[in-house]
Amino acid sequence: MAVLSRSALGGAVLAAFAFEAHAQQSEQQLQEVVVSASRAEQERFDAPAAVDVVQVDPFAQQSPLVNMSELLSGVPGLQVRERQNYAQDLQISVRGFGTRSTFGVRGVRILIDGIPATMPDGQGQAATASLASASRIEVLRGPLAQLYGNAAGGVVQVFSKDPPLQPQGELSLGAGSDGQRQYGFSLGGGSETLGAVLDVSQYATDGYRDHSAARRTTVNGKVVARPSADTTITGIFSSFDQPLSQDPLGLTRAAFMNDPRGVAPNALTFDTRKTISQSQLGVVVEHRLGAQDTLNARIYGGERQVFQTLGFAGGPTSAGGVIDLDRGYGGAGASWTHRQTVNGLPLQWTLGADFDTQSERRQGFDNAFGTPTTLRRDERGRARNRDLYAQVDWTFAPQWRLIGGVRSSEVRLEVDDDFIAPGNPDDSGRVKYRATSPVAGLLWNVSERVNLYANVGKGFETPTLAEAAYRAGGTGPNLDLEASTSVQGEIGARIKGERHALDLALFQSRSKNEIVPQQTVGGRSIFQNVDGVRRRGVEAAWRAEWDARWSSQLSYTWLDAQFRRAFGNAGGTVAAGNRLPGAAEHSLYGELQYRWNEKLSSALEMSASSRTWVNDVNSEAAPGYAVVNLRGGYRFDAGPAKMMLFGRIDNVFDRAYAGSVIVNDGNGRFYEPAPGRRLFVGLRTAF
Repeated sequence: MAVLSRSALGGAVLAAFAFEAHAQQSEQQLQEVVVSASRAEQERFDAPAAVDVVQVDPFAQQSPLVNMSELLSGVPGLQVRERQNYAQDLQISVRGFGTRSTFGVRGVRILIDGIPATMPDGQGQAATASLASASRIEVLRGPLAQLYGNAAGGVVQVFSKDPPLQPQGELSLGAGSDGQRQYGFSLGGGSETLGAVLDVSQYATDGYRDHSAARRTTVNGKVVARPSADTTITGIFSSFDQPLSQDPLGLTRAAFMNDPRGVAPNALTFDTRKTISQSQLGVVVEHRLGAQDTLNARIYGGERQVFQTLGFAGGPTSAGGVIDLDRGYGGAGASWTHRQTVNGLPLQWTLGADFDTQSERRQGFDNAFGTPTTLRRDERGRARNRDLYAQVDWTFAPQWRLIGGVRSSEVRLEVDDDFIAPGNPDDSGRVKYRATSPVAGLLWNVSERVNLYANVGKGFETPTLAEAAYRAGGTGPNLDLEASTSVQGEIGARIKGERHALDLALFQSRSKNEIVPQQTVGGRSIFQNVDGVRRRGVEAAWRAEWDARWSSQLSYTWLDAQFRRAFGNAGGTVAAGNRLPGAAEHSLYGELQYRWNEKLSSALEMSASSRTWVNDVNSEAAPGYAVVNLRGGYRFDAGPAKMMLFGRIDNVFDRAYAGSVIVNDGNGRFYEPAPGRRLFVGLRTAF
């Protein structure tokens, strides 16, 4: 698949050499970061794909650390929309994959310490990651993400901090506009052979909009044991409790323009809200068989309970206006990595297998003004995946490196219908999806300062249990819905100097059987497959350390995501050339930081986005926007304790804009307003 012309590639190479010549005049070395994009630790500069790493220091971060959107705004190709609606979670999309999600995360795989936060059917939740205990977040984009399995338009990995080697503790307190309150603590300690760390944080808000209050508590525990020099055993426990999250629903354009703090009338009538409780336990073992071989294994399990009231009553033709969901999930995986040299150059290959399962009981009831009444839905859903994969990383010449891999996946969805009544027969059924996802890439180490790479791969995405729940013209699940497949390609350049670093990537993907909404009836969303979806674009990121005081960051994404073939849905005809909803064509982020001295620092942030279409027929769009934020922090000592006082002002100029959109909303309530100007201040203590 041609992604870039020869002339454009030649221009990129010439630009790389020109940038290198300029960079060699600099003096201060940019700090390198270690990542694991190809399942082995390496310098980020040498990663043969578009990958970004955000280092997280919970003590020093000048932010509440509640949502990933606080940390990932500067990653090109990644869109993280903080909805100001804790009943629906964040919206995360990578290169236009995942934009159709109205709740949860689809099209992007999320892993926390190597354990999936994405279920076998492809649906995940980002809110369960504890940022207060994180050490770094990696974002992998492009073809190599396909090696992580179903729904891997991209991969977001969160890695938690290891236990300290001596007793340590941290406390945090914060408060801000709209009744925001945050507090937490961390305790940890140990030795080289055994250590543990526990992080607890709580956040509450009255909400920017009416009827949008929320409260959540996150607990993350980690135990690391090293019984020998060759074996590391890591135990991980996490708990997420959100007993309150009111849902103000989206607004129509007229309501959004008239009163951004307003709430849809149905939200008050039916007391729309959600409660969530989730707990998980996992164990990861790494064992070196010798100098050349390493075994890695994981096993995990968890449970999740959700109770949600929706903005309608229900009725005989509906699935109900109240959802009650109980889910159990778990899995295991193992991989074997071998390292050797061929002609004095490194060769590494990995063989692995993943087995994951989810089982859920979903019931739907009529909604009598916020109270469940008549049962309308009662079913058991199951999803399982069995994957085998192989990957090779071979430096076959001093300046050339080959990356290749293949993943064989099988995903099964099953529905057992327990709600059998007149007009509603037994709709039990099952379906199996199989896919083979090959990827190949090439890295050219032009010099110590310039790397060029190219990748191509094939991926797939199954419908989730929620998307396959209903079919047109009858009751029961839509088991005729196909899995979407895509062919992706990218070329990129990574250039570094003493003070500057530049990343460039050009990408394109074409999808068949893309999963898109067909119609929504009585709260039931029905999906269909369409062909001819194309996503292409450019990503650029530049970082600079000008001197000991000044540093800057700039990232830009151009995303051209289109339906290339016309099709029909309940809203009318989607014309060829229409844009995918939820995906802005242009996104820009800039940051300028100044360190006044070793204790005091401040920064100016800017985020901008072009208009975002809200539905497939492109009849409406959220206007583009640009907002400016300010932040600052001051470190000082108080006896044996280290203190950090920080504050931030978001949306300094009090702009009114839609922070996120609800794509293809059947009621035309597409818009979720972002907050106006608001303040947050916090104090963190380490001892």
